[in-house]
Amino acid sequence: MESDAPVLASEPLTSIIEHIRSRLLEGAGVVRLRVLDPDRGAGRYAGEPVVVGERAHRHRPLRVWVDLADRMGLRLSTPRPDGEGLMRLELRPLDPTARWEPGDAVPVTEKYGAGSGYQRIDKAEDPGLVLDLADALERVGLGPGARVLDLGVNTGEELQLLGTLWPELARSGCFVGVDHSASAIEVARSRFSDSTRHHFVCAELAALPELPLGEPFDLVIALGTLHSPGVDDRAVLRHVVQQRLRSNGSVILGVPNCRYVDGEQLHGARMKNFRQPELSLLVKGVAFWRRYLQQHRRKVYVTGKHTVLVTGVPSGRAGAVDVAAPE
Repeated sequence: MESDAPVLASEPLTSIIEHIRSRLLEGAGVVRLRVLDPDRGAGRYAGEPVVVGERAHRHRPLRVWVDLADRMGLRLSTPRPDGEGLMRLELRPLDPTARWEPGDAVPVTEKYGAGSGYQRIDKAEDPGLVLDLADALERVGLGPGARVLDLGVNTGEELQLLGTLWPELARSGCFVGVDHSASAIEVARSRFSDSTRHHFVCAELAALPELPLGEPFDLVIALGTLHSPGVDDRAVLRHVVQQRLRSNGSVILGVPNCRYVDGEQLHGARMKNFRQPELSLLVKGVAFWRRYLQQHRRKVYVTGKHTVLVTGVPSGRAGAVDVAAPE
């Protein structure tokens, strides 16, 4: 077992990465390492020296090993103490075929439907999304009786999270949700039985201009929706800002910057056949949303990690500089 778990004390991270890759190329189902217990170097930066007994080590916070596993597509088992100030790590390859995506036989409108593998993912268990969304709602500052439009509402989990993070919404808010999945909409309707304050519409976002959704909204939210294939995000955003939003209304737009593989959430949007994250499409979309909202007198914040949030709030309240709006 000792030879299967070498002590990596002063080796640089590049050597550790090469060791892991070599073991994986040899067909190892698990790569074991013995490294300095991060608690021995608390307060030091990654790479700073720590001496334990007569051996010099490089300190690495636990976050380094978590991030390394994430970027290399590995599952990091719970680290175990291993004596002499060391910690034993075990890294196992993720199964790249263990994805939630449906097969070709599933209709496009039901890719994220109530019976899909997507429903295994609970966004409310992503600490970054919960904390960033809470900050976004604080910037928006909705009052009693606020009207909220959720584009891509799915089964209503987002609305439930909004009510948890901003209790006034749960008490008095009025919600309209739009989604093209009939099965997801039915779940949302059963989740929110108060039809006087919750209204759900099964429709494509392309039909948004024709939908009778009532008075303009105080907040329009779209998380993981505008980037979807077949959605003209620019047309939807223009319509929302010009037709669906109150003059002092706000928007929260979200785009995924992650993948879900074998039960793990991996950071970074990926393009087919790319080994590492390729963010050009994400950056292009976010840059347009930010610029357009600024041009329509919104102060814009871009936050997030696994989900990048673009929050636009009225410039008069946030102190943004007004600029000319495009046609």
